[in-house]
Amino acid sequence: MKHFFFIFSLLVSTTSFAQTKSIVEIAVGSADHTTLVAALKAADLVTTLSGQGPFTVFAPVNAAFDKLPAGTVSSLLEPANKAKLAQILTYHVVAGNLNAKAVLAAIKKGKGKVVLTTVSGGKLTASLEKKKVKLTDENGGVAYVTATDLTGSNGVIHVIDSVVLPK
Repeated sequence: MKHFFFIFSLLVSTTSFAQTKSIVEIAVGSADHTTLVAALKAADLVTTLSGQGPFTVFAPVNAAFDKLPAGTVSSLLEPANKAKLAQILTYHVVAGNLNAKAVLAAIKKGKGKVVLTTVSGGKLTASLEKKKVKLTDENGGVAYVTATDLTGSNGVIHVIDSVVLPK
């Protein structure tokens, strides 16, 4: 129930700032994305994702990072792992403004799935499972979209429940 209220408040708050806040500013304002924001800062991606875009970001919640093996996040945040962290984070970003309607239309056009090329050059496969958008990474890992269309001035955020990882 707590998660529902967070998503509801995030949707309400971002709707009023849709044209003025960047996708990074939306994430910074979310208590459930503090790990993602820390990672974006550590990877020096804040400026890039605050740029013109448009970007579609599949944004993992803090609990998604908690699912990773113990020590993974703290290790990735170390300066020596900046390139690997940037690769993982840009694997969550697709160029263009793909709102939920566009994602669903692409899945339908692809007869049940669509392969999205990420900014890192990797592939994410989007499909539907029990009326939820499911993202499958190149390793077979799965994340589900839990909130859609958090619209910013330079793109859109879709909240996901797991971290997806490139090969």
